[in-house]
Amino acid sequence: MYDDLDRTIIHGLHCAPRASFRRLGEVIGVSEQTVARRYNALRRDGVMRVVGLSSPAAHGRAEWIARLRCRPDAAGPVADSLARRPEVGYAGIASGGSEIICTIRSAADTGREDVLLRQLPKAASILDMSVDLVLHPFSPPGTVGWAGGKRSLTDEQMRQLTEQRPAPVGPPLAPTDEDRPLFEALAEDGRASHTHLARVTGWSAARVARRLEALEATGALTYGIDILAERLGHDLNANLWLQVDLPDLHRIGEELARHDECAFAAAISGRHNLMAVVICEDVPAFYRYLSNRLARIEGIRGYEISVRSRRLKQSVSLIHHGRLVHPASG
Repeated sequence: MYDDLDRTIIHGLHCAPRASFRRLGEVIGVSEQTVARRYNALRRDGVMRVVGLSSPAAHGRAEWIARLRCRPDAAGPVADSLARRPEVGYAGIASGGSEIICTIRSAADTGREDVLLRQLPKAASILDMSVDLVLHPFSPPGTVGWAGGKRSLTDEQMRQLTEQRPAPVGPPLAPTDEDRPLFEALAEDGRASHTHLARVTGWSAARVARRLEALEATGALTYGIDILAERLGHDLNANLWLQVDLPDLHRIGEELARHDECAFAAAISGRHNLMAVVICEDVPAFYRYLSNRLARIEGIRGYEISVRSRRLKQSVSLIHHGRLVHPASG
Protein backbone atom coordinates (compact mmCIF):
# COMPACT_ATOMS: atom_id res chain seq x y z
CA MET A 1 0.00 0.00 0.00
CA TYR A 2 1.17 3.53 -0.75
CA ASP A 3 0.61 6.36 1.70
CA ASP A 4 0.60 10.16 1.86
CA LEU A 5 4.40 10.36 1.89
CA ASP A 6 4.58 8.41 -1.37
CA ARG A 7 2.06 10.83 -2.89
CA THR A 8 4.08 13.79 -1.59
CA ILE A 9 7.24 12.44 -3.21
CA ILE A 10 5.35 11.95 -6.49
CA HIS A 11 4.08 15.54 -6.25
CA GLY A 12 7.66 16.71 -5.64
CA LEU A 13 8.88 14.89 -8.75
CA HIS A 14 5.92 16.37 -10.64
CA CYS A 15 7.50 19.76 -9.87
CA ALA A 16 11.17 18.78 -10.27
CA PRO A 17 11.69 15.42 -12.03
CA ARG A 18 15.48 15.42 -11.61
CA ALA A 19 15.71 17.02 -8.18
CA SER A 20 18.14 15.20 -5.91
CA PHE A 21 16.84 13.03 -3.10
CA ARG A 22 18.53 15.43 -0.70
CA ARG A 23 16.70 18.44 -2.13
CA LEU A 24 13.37 16.61 -2.15
CA GLY A 25 13.91 15.56 1.46
CA GLU A 26 14.76 19.13 2.54
CA VAL A 27 11.59 20.52 0.96
CA ILE A 28 9.30 17.71 2.11
CA GLY A 29 10.79 17.49 5.60
CA VAL A 30 12.12 13.91 5.64
CA SER A 31 15.56 12.38 5.26
CA GLU A 32 17.35 11.87 1.96
CA GLN A 33 17.44 8.13 2.66
CA THR A 34 13.67 8.00 3.19
CA VAL A 35 12.98 9.73 -0.14
CA ALA A 36 15.42 7.42 -1.95
CA ARG A 37 13.90 4.30 -0.38
CA ARG A 38 10.31 5.30 -1.18
CA TYR A 39 11.14 6.39 -4.73
CA ASN A 40 13.09 3.21 -5.49
CA ALA A 41 10.18 1.10 -4.19
CA LEU A 42 7.70 2.95 -6.42
CA ARG A 43 9.94 2.49 -9.43
CA ARG A 44 10.79 -1.15 -8.64
CA ASP A 45 7.10 -1.98 -8.22
CA GLY A 46 6.30 -0.45 -11.61
CA VAL A 47 4.01 2.20 -10.12
CA MET A 48 5.98 5.19 -11.39
CA ARG A 49 8.67 5.97 -13.94
CA VAL A 50 10.41 9.31 -14.57
CA VAL A 51 11.33 9.49 -18.26
CA GLY A 52 13.21 11.93 -20.45
CA LEU A 53 11.49 12.82 -23.71
CA SER A 54 12.67 14.36 -26.95
CA SER A 55 10.36 17.21 -27.92
CA PRO A 56 8.56 16.49 -31.22
CA ALA A 57 9.09 20.14 -32.20
CA ALA A 58 12.87 19.61 -32.12
CA HIS A 59 12.45 17.14 -34.99
CA GLY A 60 9.93 19.23 -36.93
CA ARG A 61 7.13 17.02 -35.70
CA ALA A 62 3.83 17.53 -33.90
CA GLU A 63 1.49 15.42 -31.82
CA TRP A 64 -1.83 14.12 -33.06
CA ILE A 65 -4.73 12.62 -31.09
CA ALA A 66 -6.23 9.61 -32.86
CA ARG A 67 -9.61 8.07 -32.00
CA LEU A 68 -10.42 4.75 -33.64
CA ARG A 69 -13.81 3.10 -33.33
CA CYS A 70 -13.40 -0.65 -33.66
CA ARG A 71 -15.26 -3.88 -33.32
CA PRO A 72 -14.90 -4.76 -29.61
CA ASP A 73 -13.35 -8.14 -30.40
CA ALA A 74 -10.61 -6.49 -32.48
CA ALA A 75 -9.78 -3.46 -30.33
CA GLY A 76 -7.24 -5.34 -28.19
CA PRO A 77 -4.97 -6.59 -31.01
CA VAL A 78 -5.10 -3.27 -32.85
CA ALA A 79 -4.31 -1.31 -29.67
CA ASP A 80 -1.46 -3.69 -28.79
CA SER A 81 0.15 -3.17 -32.20
CA LEU A 82 -0.18 0.60 -31.87
CA ALA A 83 1.31 0.67 -28.37
CA ARG A 84 4.51 -1.01 -29.58
CA ARG A 85 5.16 1.57 -32.28
CA PRO A 86 7.82 4.10 -31.16
CA GLU A 87 5.97 7.06 -32.71
CA VAL A 88 2.88 6.28 -30.62
CA GLY A 89 2.77 7.78 -27.13
CA TYR A 90 -0.25 7.19 -24.95
CA ALA A 91 -2.46 4.29 -26.04
CA GLY A 92 -5.58 2.98 -24.35
CA ILE A 93 -8.96 1.34 -24.92
CA ALA A 94 -12.12 3.19 -23.87
CA SER A 95 -15.89 3.23 -24.24
CA GLY A 96 -16.47 -0.35 -23.21
CA GLY A 97 -13.77 -1.71 -25.50
CA SER A 98 -14.99 -0.16 -28.75
CA GLU A 99 -12.69 2.88 -28.95
CA ILE A 100 -8.90 3.21 -29.11
CA ILE A 101 -7.32 6.53 -28.16
CA CYS A 102 -3.65 7.20 -28.84
CA THR A 103 -1.19 10.00 -29.51
CA ILE A 104 1.00 9.97 -32.61
CA ARG A 105 4.14 11.97 -33.33
CA SER A 106 4.27 12.94 -36.99
CA ALA A 107 5.15 15.86 -39.25
CA ALA A 108 2.88 18.84 -38.58
CA ASP A 109 2.17 19.38 -42.29
CA THR A 110 1.09 15.78 -42.91
CA GLY A 111 -2.40 15.45 -44.31
CA ARG A 112 -5.04 13.43 -42.52
CA GLU A 113 -5.01 10.50 -44.91
CA ASP A 114 -1.21 10.37 -44.98
CA VAL A 115 -1.08 10.20 -41.18
CA LEU A 116 -3.56 7.34 -41.10
CA LEU A 117 -1.93 5.37 -43.88
CA ARG A 118 1.57 5.82 -42.54
CA GLN A 119 1.03 5.58 -38.80
CA LEU A 120 -2.01 3.42 -38.18
CA PRO A 121 -2.31 -0.29 -38.98
CA LYS A 122 -4.72 -1.17 -41.74
CA ALA A 123 -7.53 -3.28 -40.37
CA ALA A 124 -11.01 -4.02 -41.63
CA SER A 125 -12.11 -4.04 -38.00
CA ILE A 126 -11.64 -0.24 -37.77
CA LEU A 127 -15.11 1.20 -38.32
CA ASP A 128 -14.33 4.90 -38.02
CA MET A 129 -11.42 7.16 -37.08
CA SER A 130 -10.51 10.76 -36.49
CA VAL A 131 -7.11 12.42 -36.13
CA ASP A 132 -6.77 15.88 -34.58
CA LEU A 133 -3.67 18.00 -34.17
CA VAL A 134 -2.54 18.99 -30.66
CA LEU A 135 -2.37 22.76 -31.02
CA HIS A 136 -1.29 23.76 -27.52
CA PRO A 137 -0.79 21.72 -24.32
CA PHE A 138 -1.65 23.36 -20.99
CA SER A 139 0.16 22.75 -17.71
CA PRO A 140 0.94 24.72 -14.55
CA PRO A 141 4.35 26.44 -14.93
CA GLY A 142 7.32 24.19 -14.17
CA THR A 143 5.34 20.98 -13.68
CA VAL A 144 4.94 17.72 -15.58
CA GLY A 145 2.23 15.07 -15.65
CA TRP A 146 -0.30 14.07 -13.02
CA ALA A 147 0.66 14.94 -9.46
CA GLY A 148 -0.97 11.90 -7.86
CA GLY A 149 -4.37 13.36 -7.08
CA LYS A 150 -4.90 15.61 -4.09
CA ARG A 151 -2.25 18.32 -3.81
CA SER A 152 0.37 17.22 -1.26
CA LEU A 153 2.80 20.15 -1.27
CA THR A 154 2.14 23.69 -0.14
CA ASP A 155 2.53 26.60 -2.56
CA GLU A 156 5.82 27.48 -0.86
CA GLN A 157 7.17 23.94 -1.23
CA MET A 158 6.19 23.93 -4.90
CA ARG A 159 7.91 27.28 -5.39
CA GLN A 160 11.11 25.95 -3.82
CA LEU A 161 11.17 23.02 -6.23
CA THR A 162 10.17 24.86 -9.40
CA GLU A 163 12.24 28.02 -8.98
CA GLN A 164 15.35 26.21 -10.21
CA ARG A 165 13.54 25.04 -13.38
CA PRO A 166 13.09 28.13 -15.54
CA ALA A 167 10.62 27.93 -18.40
CA PRO A 168 12.31 26.77 -21.65
CA VAL A 169 13.08 29.43 -24.23
CA GLY A 170 12.63 28.05 -27.76
CA PRO A 171 12.96 27.20 -30.48
CA PRO A 172 14.02 23.71 -29.39
CA LEU A 173 17.64 22.81 -30.04
CA ALA A 174 17.79 20.09 -32.70
CA PRO A 175 19.36 16.91 -31.24
CA THR A 176 22.30 15.39 -33.11
CA ASP A 177 23.26 11.77 -33.74
CA GLU A 178 25.65 12.07 -30.79
CA ASP A 179 22.67 12.75 -28.53
CA ARG A 180 20.97 9.44 -29.36
CA PRO A 181 22.55 7.41 -26.50
CA LEU A 182 21.69 10.25 -24.11
CA PHE A 183 18.01 10.27 -25.06
CA GLU A 184 17.83 6.47 -25.02
CA ALA A 185 19.24 6.37 -21.49
CA LEU A 186 16.85 9.08 -20.28
CA ALA A 187 13.88 7.28 -21.85
CA GLU A 188 14.80 4.32 -19.65
CA ASP A 189 15.42 6.44 -16.54
CA GLY A 190 14.83 10.19 -16.59
CA ARG A 191 16.72 10.50 -13.28
CA ALA A 192 19.85 8.71 -14.52
CA SER A 193 22.95 10.24 -12.92
CA HIS A 194 25.52 12.27 -14.82
CA THR A 195 27.99 9.46 -14.13
CA HIS A 196 25.75 6.86 -15.78
CA LEU A 197 24.96 9.17 -18.71
CA ALA A 198 28.68 9.82 -19.18
CA ARG A 199 29.30 6.08 -19.33
CA VAL A 200 26.63 5.39 -21.99
CA THR A 201 27.57 8.42 -24.14
CA GLY A 202 31.34 8.22 -23.76
CA TRP A 203 31.38 11.86 -22.66
CA SER A 204 32.73 13.46 -19.52
CA ALA A 205 30.26 14.16 -16.71
CA ALA A 206 30.85 17.90 -17.25
CA ARG A 207 29.92 17.59 -20.93
CA VAL A 208 26.79 15.64 -20.00
CA ALA A 209 25.76 18.40 -17.58
CA ARG A 210 26.31 21.11 -20.19
CA ARG A 211 24.38 19.23 -22.86
CA LEU A 212 21.46 18.51 -20.54
CA GLU A 213 21.29 22.17 -19.59
CA ALA A 214 21.32 23.27 -23.24
CA LEU A 215 18.62 20.78 -24.28
CA GLU A 216 16.40 21.56 -21.29
CA ALA A 217 16.80 25.33 -21.69
CA THR A 218 15.29 25.28 -25.19
CA GLY A 219 12.64 22.64 -24.49
CA ALA A 220 14.30 20.02 -26.72
CA LEU A 221 14.48 17.70 -23.70
CA THR A 222 11.44 17.44 -21.47
CA TYR A 223 10.46 15.05 -18.71
CA GLY A 224 7.36 13.01 -18.02
CA ILE A 225 6.15 11.04 -15.04
CA ASP A 226 4.32 7.86 -15.93
CA ILE A 227 2.09 6.71 -13.06
CA LEU A 228 -0.29 3.80 -12.62
CA ALA A 229 -3.01 5.81 -10.94
CA GLU A 230 -5.05 2.73 -10.02
CA ARG A 231 -2.18 1.53 -7.81
CA LEU A 232 -2.63 4.79 -5.87
CA GLY A 233 -6.37 4.27 -5.43
CA HIS A 234 -7.57 6.25 -8.47
CA ASP A 235 -9.49 3.77 -10.57
CA LEU A 236 -11.41 5.99 -13.00
CA ASN A 237 -9.63 7.52 -15.96
CA ALA A 238 -11.57 9.41 -18.64
CA ASN A 239 -10.98 11.60 -21.67
CA LEU A 240 -13.14 14.72 -21.87
CA TRP A 241 -13.76 16.13 -25.35
CA LEU A 242 -14.98 19.69 -24.90
CA GLN A 243 -16.48 22.31 -27.17
CA VAL A 244 -15.71 25.76 -25.79
CA ASP A 245 -16.16 29.33 -27.01
CA LEU A 246 -13.03 30.31 -28.91
CA PRO A 247 -12.38 33.55 -26.94
CA ASP A 248 -12.36 31.42 -23.76
CA LEU A 249 -10.20 28.58 -25.11
CA HIS A 250 -6.92 29.58 -23.44
CA ARG A 251 -8.54 30.57 -20.15
CA ILE A 252 -10.47 27.31 -19.86
CA GLY A 253 -7.46 25.22 -20.86
CA GLU A 254 -5.28 26.83 -18.20
CA GLU A 255 -8.00 26.44 -15.57
CA LEU A 256 -8.46 22.76 -16.38
CA ALA A 257 -4.72 22.13 -16.15
CA ARG A 258 -4.71 23.49 -12.58
CA HIS A 259 -7.28 20.93 -11.42
CA ASP A 260 -5.80 18.18 -9.26
CA GLU A 261 -7.88 15.65 -11.22
CA CYS A 262 -6.48 16.73 -14.60
CA ALA A 263 -3.51 14.75 -15.91
CA PHE A 264 -3.36 16.44 -19.31
CA ALA A 265 -5.17 19.22 -21.16
CA ALA A 266 -4.67 20.57 -24.66
CA ALA A 267 -6.27 22.65 -27.37
CA ILE A 268 -6.86 20.46 -30.43
CA SER A 269 -8.22 20.74 -33.95
CA GLY A 270 -11.47 19.12 -34.97
CA ARG A 271 -15.07 19.22 -33.77
CA HIS A 272 -13.97 19.36 -30.13
CA ASN A 273 -11.43 22.12 -29.59
CA LEU A 274 -10.26 21.13 -26.10
CA MET A 275 -9.50 17.75 -24.58
CA ALA A 276 -8.50 16.69 -21.08
CA VAL A 277 -7.53 13.49 -19.30
CA VAL A 278 -9.17 13.31 -15.88
CA ILE A 279 -8.29 10.84 -13.12
CA CYS A 280 -10.58 10.26 -10.14
CA GLU A 281 -10.87 7.73 -7.34
CA ASP A 282 -14.17 6.23 -8.51
CA VAL A 283 -17.44 6.93 -10.35
CA PRO A 284 -19.01 9.08 -7.57
CA ALA A 285 -15.84 11.20 -7.40
CA PHE A 286 -15.90 11.64 -11.18
CA TYR A 287 -19.53 12.71 -11.08
CA ARG A 288 -18.75 15.25 -8.35
CA TYR A 289 -15.95 16.60 -10.52
CA LEU A 290 -18.23 16.95 -13.54
CA SER A 291 -21.21 18.43 -11.70
CA ASN A 292 -19.24 20.80 -9.50
CA ARG A 293 -15.76 21.82 -10.55
CA LEU A 294 -16.13 21.40 -14.30
CA ALA A 295 -19.69 22.74 -14.34
CA ARG A 296 -18.56 26.02 -12.78
CA ILE A 297 -16.30 26.84 -15.75
CA GLU A 298 -18.08 29.29 -18.02
CA GLY A 299 -17.76 28.92 -21.79
CA ILE A 300 -18.14 25.13 -22.16
CA ARG A 301 -20.88 24.54 -24.77
CA GLY A 302 -20.76 20.77 -25.02
CA TYR A 303 -18.81 17.71 -24.00
CA GLU A 304 -18.27 14.03 -24.69
CA ILE A 305 -16.74 11.44 -22.37
CA SER A 306 -14.60 8.38 -23.17
CA VAL A 307 -14.07 6.26 -20.05
CA ARG A 308 -10.89 4.20 -20.20
CA SER A 309 -11.32 0.46 -19.78
CA ARG A 310 -7.71 -0.55 -20.43
CA ARG A 311 -4.47 1.40 -20.72
CA LEU A 312 -1.58 -0.02 -22.72
CA LYS A 313 1.00 2.76 -22.83
CA GLN A 314 1.92 6.00 -21.14
CA SER A 315 4.33 8.52 -22.69
CA VAL A 316 6.99 5.85 -23.33
CA SER A 317 6.14 3.15 -20.77
CA LEU A 318 4.23 -0.01 -21.62
CA ILE A 319 1.83 -1.45 -19.05
CA HIS A 320 2.85 -5.09 -18.66
CA HIS A 321 1.16 -7.35 -16.07
CA GLY A 322 0.06 -4.32 -14.06
CA ARG A 323 3.48 -2.63 -14.06
CA LEU A 324 5.06 0.23 -15.98
CA VAL A 325 8.03 -1.05 -17.96
CA HIS A 326 10.42 0.24 -20.57
CA PRO A 327 9.24 -0.82 -24.08
CA ALA A 328 12.31 -3.05 -24.49
CA SER A 329 11.21 -5.02 -21.40
CA GLY A 330 7.57 -5.37 -22.44
